[in-house]
Amino acid sequence: MPAPKVLPAKANALDAIFGVKKPVVGVIHLRPLPGAPRYDGEAMSDIFAAAIADAKTLATGGVDGIMIENAGDLPFARPEDIGPESVAGLTAACMAVRGAVDTPIGITFVANGAIPGLAVAKAVGARWVRVNQWTNAYVANEGLLNGAAPQAMRYRSQIGARDVAIFADVHVKFGAHAITSDRSISEQATDAEWFDADVLIATGARTGSPTSRKEVDEVREGTNLPVIVGSGLSPDQVPALFATADGAIVGQWLKVDGVWWNPVDPRRVEALMSAVKTMRG
Repeated sequence: MPAPKVLPAKANALDAIFGVKKPVVGVIHLRPLPGAPRYDGEAMSDIFAAAIADAKTLATGGVDGIMIENAGDLPFARPEDIGPESVAGLTAACMAVRGAVDTPIGITFVANGAIPGLAVAKAVGARWVRVNQWTNAYVANEGLLNGAAPQAMRYRSQIGARDVAIFADVHVKFGAHAITSDRSISEQATDAEWFDADVLIATGARTGSPTSRKEVDEVREGTNLPVIVGSGLSPDQVPALFATADGAIVGQWLKVDGVWWNPVDPRRVEALMSAVKTMRG
């Protein structure tokens, strides 16, 4: 059965940004930035150096995009509590990465910082933002969060950032789904397309958790948009997941020992990209 048509068709955002079949986005998990509870006064130059080193490893290994995330800022602030110091820190880190590699970059501003993420993206030339709670509402680790789409899309228009794509999670990780439990995953995918996301993301339960083929298929049933894997991809899972998914975001698995706060491991990047290239034919 074809997916419901809820909006006029638009250009494929993955093709526009990456220009390759089944793109892979590697993640840079930034160290704690100023203002975060775990920030210990580390020099910003050292934070940027670590991010640049990861970016160069990812780019050399052949990933198609790099996503920069303020992962060290946990416990994450609610969207309305994200401060100017966090926006400044993430902006500066993105500029450092942009100066080091030519690979397209995107942003995740946790927790659910769609509007500050768009502001940073506009300032640094990032091509997309990932938003975990785009539609409906979820009981997240940070409490009850409403979908960011209505305010974020208006803000995107106001700052002239229509060229920044929205990568939106469906059936979000780290979320309790009781509020939306009467809606199937495919219906939630339709909701995300209806609220004008550009790419939909299927994930596991938390960072690094494998994404099931069933989850990808159910998201696919509800949308005409590209669907990518958002967590837990490893080389042995590529054949099954890339048979239906249009690409992937990969973070934790690419790190030394598969630990998200470790540096990117060039051998893991090579292994994953080798499996992806096989699927690309």
